[in-house]
Amino acid sequence: MMVHFEKQAARMGTDIRYGLATKVDFSGDVKKVWIDDEKLIEADAVIISTGASAKWLGIPSEERLNGFGVSACAVCDGFFFKGKEVAIVGAGDTAAEEAHYLSKMCTTVHMFVRKDAMRASKVMQDRVMNTPNIKIYFNTETDEILGEKKVEGVRIINTKTNTKQEIPVSAFFVAIGHSPNSGIFKDYVTMDETGYILTEPGTTKTNVEGVFASGDVQDKNYRQAVTAAGSGCMAALDAERYLPSKGH
Repeated sequence: MMVHFEKQAARMGTDIRYGLATKVDFSGDVKKVWIDDEKLIEADAVIISTGASAKWLGIPSEERLNGFGVSACAVCDGFFFKGKEVAIVGAGDTAAEEAHYLSKMCTTVHMFVRKDAMRASKVMQDRVMNTPNIKIYFNTETDEILGEKKVEGVRIINTKTNTKQEIPVSAFFVAIGHSPNSGIFKDYVTMDETGYILTEPGTTKTNVEGVFASGDVQDKNYRQAVTAAGSGCMAALDAERYLPSKGH
């Protein structure tokens, strides 16, 4: 799908370039963006669409089996494990929501919570606790994800008793949060306490004139491709309307 999007953009005259934005200067009317620490691009308007990266546990098997049963998005990948047992790690609203989503299509959802209580809202806690096929393990950490070429199980450890247990599962979902990829903009663009870029309600405008933000870098609630694409369209229209006001 992304290949088709790229071809369509090129057909409309988009100048597509590849590289990593490593530094910006939004202090003047002309915005400056450095690519790969070398190439300087100057622009009259900038749309920030750098997204957000899932947080991971940091164990080797998690990285090795990523895409082979390990996922950070139950809504994206849950369907592939319909009728199977799965595991999810997390304690917040997102983890509770994804566990409940998985429970509708999977036989059993094993939910691992690191502490002796969840951080999720009471409504979400009640929802997962009252769902018969969600099994919650408190004071539990993931020791290892099992399987050579795909997820076949998970080994957990109870931090109170220091006992280990292996559970056969076909998928392992990580729901411990996301980090917006907004670090290089922090000196110029206003963000919330977790780094998500703040925009004017109903628009994609940031606090910096001529700088707009769309997608997951400013959306911590929905985080779906369709909502990101929609806000990307909004940003393009906002930028298009901004440029003539500056005589461009």
